[in-house]
Amino acid sequence: MGVKVKGISAAKRNLDAIIDNVQGRKVVRALQSAMIIGSSQAAIYTPIDTSTLLNSQYRELSVNGTRVTGRVGYSANYAVYVHDPNVPQTFRRATAEKEFLTKGFADTKEQIEAAIAREMSL
Repeated sequence: MGVKVKGISAAKRNLDAIIDNVQGRKVVRALQSAMIIGSSQAAIYTPIDTSTLLNSQYRELSVNGTRVTGRVGYSANYAVYVHDPNVPQTFRRATAEKEFLTKGFADTKEQIEAAIAREMSL
């Protein structure tokens, strides 16, 4: 003797919608927030002479299956040399530092974790 249950397909659709919401929108928002926080601090540490390096900063988000990856970088050709701690340089800007991108994200780690937790919460 079987009993018919109504609403199973609707419940599956609703569950799939919630999962898509978490994977699609919340992860992207969390990564964007993390990249904005870290890149903003990195911009403070970025040396400025003609602002070319600072203006070449970019953020990109790539999705490969279930993996979502965020990248922050500088498109100026000389960014690697300015970032490298083994290349001696003096900077005009008081807040400028070597390894500005790495330090920008390291200094804001707690803020980034809080932003991710806030974005991923239901």
